[in-house]
Amino acid sequence: MAENKKTKDLREKLLAGKKHGYDRFDTKNEQAMESYCADYRTFLDAGKTERECAGELVRLAEAAGFRAFTRGMKLKTGDKLYFSNRSKSVYLARIGKQPLSVGAQIAAAHIDSPRLDLKPNPLYEDGELAYFKTHYYGGIRKYQWTTVPLELRGVVALKNGETVSVRIGADPGDPKLVITDLLPHLGAEQNKKPLGEAVPGETLNLLLGSRPLPDSEGSDRVKLAVMQILNEKYGIVEEDLTSAELEAVPASMSCDIGLDRSMIGAYGHDDRVCAYAAFRALVDLEETPEKTAVCILADKEEIGSDGVTGLQSAAFDTFMEDLCEAQGVPLRVCLEKSFCLSADVTAAFDPNFSDVFEKRNAAWLNHGVGLCKYTGARGKSGASDADAETVAYVRSLFDEAGVLWQIAELGKVDAGGGGTVAAYMANRNIATLDAGVPVLSMHAPFEVVAKLDCYETYKGMKAVFLANK
Repeated sequence: MAENKKTKDLREKLLAGKKHGYDRFDTKNEQAMESYCADYRTFLDAGKTERECAGELVRLAEAAGFRAFTRGMKLKTGDKLYFSNRSKSVYLARIGKQPLSVGAQIAAAHIDSPRLDLKPNPLYEDGELAYFKTHYYGGIRKYQWTTVPLELRGVVALKNGETVSVRIGADPGDPKLVITDLLPHLGAEQNKKPLGEAVPGETLNLLLGSRPLPDSEGSDRVKLAVMQILNEKYGIVEEDLTSAELEAVPASMSCDIGLDRSMIGAYGHDDRVCAYAAFRALVDLEETPEKTAVCILADKEEIGSDGVTGLQSAAFDTFMEDLCEAQGVPLRVCLEKSFCLSADVTAAFDPNFSDVFEKRNAAWLNHGVGLCKYTGARGKSGASDADAETVAYVRSLFDEAGVLWQIAELGKVDAGGGGTVAAYMANRNIATLDAGVPVLSMHAPFEVVAKLDCYETYKGMKAVFLANK
């Protein structure tokens, strides 16, 4: 029997219906969504390390009229400013119509991603093969990094103060690197091990070469041949590797996923998909915001946000204090009246692994920005746990701006957990809520996001920057 109109109206009024994003998406925005996602893919392919991302963001910011901020600068309404923190994180601001005494509208994301770093003494030879030893960075599933083509990107700092950029495997015609794995014919014992132990961290060694240097003696002829290649191309010697930041990252380029091209596959969606959304939203503001809009694109989130370029350092406070001093505003007054959207990805419901998700509280692809009231693990350990008023504030902003959103947890209560920079912003007395793009295969060498969610996150960031309440 069909439901009567009165009951139907009551259902629509009182219950939160779950409608697919494309059933709510304004098709007039289709071209804008595709254009935005194409630009995002270009950004992803240009920056596979935090240094490369920071450099690309500075380039784009300057092209959009932003200028480098220095302490003591006089500020005026509408100024577009950026600050590069040691070339590994970037802070940007649009000075608003109102003074910083009323607070700032902040979006904080991170531009580092899980990867493999070279150890300080990485180069060795064994079995007449040359290798680089690595130390994984962030939470990875180690078995996923074997038998996939890898690139080496980063810098080598020399004693004379010069810094040499290294890119191996990134340019057309370049050789790739790889981590080998055991063949199934001899893998009986490996197969008995738990998935997390089958590939020990100490076996994640990059294969570099197999051809020995001719007319030489000793047990390191292949190692010597590899070092000769590096010396000829980059002018470095083995000792220089001790002061290098070299990262092994997937050699794949971003691409459309699905026969309908509705998704993007790439390395580094976590968290560059949110970082780019926050950056573009700030750059694309067509009007001067009422409150000063601040975009924080930090480093080191994947390992706890420690270090001079992470959000637990004083670098953010110093940047904000410098802005405040230019207006004669105490920093604490600004922070306590500010709002921060902690822009980080969340796990998308995957029906292949549904046992770790709680469907009623999971983020789904194509349902818009994923809001997370809290992250943390099990009993909310490590979470900032936004208050009800903060969640309602974001709901209001997004609904008024026509932003598609959903609210979700990372997974089942006892299945695990994770964290973002939200806790570190909240610890500064800033009202903070997590929000970001749902991701399939998070932290893998190749992750998947939906284009609709990418675009709605960009719209959500704009709504935050333009807010006046």
